[in-house]
Amino acid sequence: MTHDAPLSPRSPSHLSDVRRRVLTAAQLRTHGVTPAEQAEQCRPGGPWRELLPNVVLLHPGPPTGEERLHGALLYAARAATPGVPVQPTSRSPHGPGYTEAVLTGPAALTLHGFSCTPALHALDRVDVLVPRLRRLRSTGYVRVLRTPVLPVPHPVSGLPVAPVPRALADTVAQLTDAQAVLRLLTEAVRGGHCEPAAVVRELTRAKLLGRACVVDAVDSLVAEGRSAAEERLYRMVREYGLPDPVWNVDLRLPGGPHLGGLDAYWPDQAVAVELDTRAPRPGGRADDDALWSEYARKREHLERLGITVVHTTPKKLRDCPEQQAAVVRTALMASGDRDPAAHVVVLPR
Repeated sequence: MTHDAPLSPRSPSHLSDVRRRVLTAAQLRTHGVTPAEQAEQCRPGGPWRELLPNVVLLHPGPPTGEERLHGALLYAARAATPGVPVQPTSRSPHGPGYTEAVLTGPAALTLHGFSCTPALHALDRVDVLVPRLRRLRSTGYVRVLRTPVLPVPHPVSGLPVAPVPRALADTVAQLTDAQAVLRLLTEAVRGGHCEPAAVVRELTRAKLLGRACVVDAVDSLVAEGRSAAEERLYRMVREYGLPDPVWNVDLRLPGGPHLGGLDAYWPDQAVAVELDTRAPRPGGRADDDALWSEYARKREHLERLGITVVHTTPKKLRDCPEQQAAVVRTALMASGDRDPAAHVVVLPR
């Protein structure tokens, strides 16, 4: 029997091509293949081979990268109750065969489009997340990672894939090379896969920020994220026809104290834009709260002086630049209706 031959009595024609080539022992039984027949087909030199425990590859050659991923998910997924069809849910939105199993690590990053991770067929291992209480061992090329709460997967090529920040953290957890960590985090930001703050939150959750190979990479990541956000701000001003501001300035009262730095400032209208590129730091929530309090104090002080501060984030500039441009334009147009702002000294930052 070859992998192209239909399985009797029920042909799996309703399955995708890869799902016809990789099936569990239980799925084979539903198609009328007995354990003895399966063993015969999987004999040395036979037309099938056992890819993983209870997972069968229905051809004798090496598995493709896609077949390895599908096999890993079938091995790690919770078996369906006989006679009860599995329905897609928020935790298993991909239907039968993938319940409580989510791809993560380098395989997930490759599926998300990263170029610095290996191609699917070249992966030494495939990481799969399962609930913490599952009794399941890593085997073959599959590494089982347990987690208290499964992340809501992103569908990529019909597969349940962990979000980029989680896949990054699970990848970084296995690395000791600082340059490799830096390449991953840099591509995550430069490639537009996610914001630095989301990555740092996930690294914090995984208790990875104390590692020597991660510390410098995170500092570079935050700087990379600010640079990308500033470029989006420049592009927003240019593409939506806003008047040119002065960029990256410090404000001071004449002969008085420093008022703070701003990313963009329109002196004639007394309107400022400030980018919030905060990311969680090793000090945790206390440090984050302190930084936010500093943002809030500066904003309140400037607004008491009659300066309108538009607060935006890298995510808003990425996802809805037109809306952010409209907010800035409204503030500029409304300047004529406000009392004149206090005189401030504008210095390059």
